[in-house]
Amino acid sequence: MKKLTALLLAAVLLCSVFLTGCGSKSKTLTLNVYNWGEYISDGSDDSFDTVREFEKWYEAEYGQKIHVNYDTYASNEDMFAKLSSGAVSFDVVIPSDYMIARMRENDMLLPLNFDNIPNYRYIDESFRGLYYDPENVYTVPYTYGVVGVIYNAEVVDEADAQGWDLLWNEKYRGDILQFNNSRDAFATAQYKLGLDVNDTAHASWESALAELKKQAPLVKSYVMDEIYNMMESGEAAIGAYYAGDYFTMLDAQADGVELKFYYPDPTNYFVDAMCIPSCCQNQELAEIFINYMLSEEPAIANAEYIYYASPNALVYENEDYIDEMGEEAMEILYPGIDDFGALYNQYAYRSLDEQTLDYVNSLWESLKIN
Repeated sequence: MKKLTALLLAAVLLCSVFLTGCGSKSKTLTLNVYNWGEYISDGSDDSFDTVREFEKWYEAEYGQKIHVNYDTYASNEDMFAKLSSGAVSFDVVIPSDYMIARMRENDMLLPLNFDNIPNYRYIDESFRGLYYDPENVYTVPYTYGVVGVIYNAEVVDEADAQGWDLLWNEKYRGDILQFNNSRDAFATAQYKLGLDVNDTAHASWESALAELKKQAPLVKSYVMDEIYNMMESGEAAIGAYYAGDYFTMLDAQADGVELKFYYPDPTNYFVDAMCIPSCCQNQELAEIFINYMLSEEPAIANAEYIYYASPNALVYENEDYIDEMGEEAMEILYPGIDDFGALYNQYAYRSLDEQTLDYVNSLWESLKIN
């Protein structure tokens, strides 16, 4: 009887182990992704739905169901504040270069296992070893671009559409939009004044603040994603924003609106990159997602949808992509990868030290309050 009991117990335990093993495959995995708004092909307008397609691909590849919780933020600063609060957990985030440097300095990023990201080989060499990740440990570039000025030619005289002065032109009082984040807003004034956007001297930032105060009575609104509707509808006529977003607005502009674009000189050159925050709950799964984002179909779909330049050779060397984008878009988005590194090193934002950052934020708050 004891032997029979022992055999029955062993059988029960074996069955339990077997069922547990099978149950792990039936459990749905969760991946938490945090990205900019309007920054991935999402299935709208018959586009490729990157998140849903990844879920289907993963299940077919690994026999495991997965659900991606996809959340968005309006600015690097918003993203940093939320992550640093410790109140949330994400597995993949896609910040801009200077914010990545700040996150790295604050031990907020995990080193990547590139064995899980073989598609990294398609990233152009010009985008490796940049200051925010000099050893290529924490990041995989997603997009890059340049900040320019978007304007409605039905309202703005062509002769006025040059440099940063347009955003301070009294003639367009109430038609001007300004960035609703400190770094980009201050940069418009710094570039206009010929100041270094990475200067730590208080006097430099105070000069930029004075310029922003001169501009404030002319500004209709301080915006981030709100700029789309306001420029597309003709509610506003002038706004500085990221080059790729110009084409999104152009596609949706209303009758009676004629949006145009130019690059002021100098201006900001930037890279946004995929990385894994230290709060990540499943690093291997996060790396598989990053690798998928670099594969040809989603990479091209994302680049076509968001209109940002891609550092991925599978995208910018693809003839169908080049034809789809058209000559004007390619000229604006890809001013030359070979030249990008030099311009980036000269004009891109660097991570500011905490004291300077606190001072800049205090100046920004004073501007917004007044």
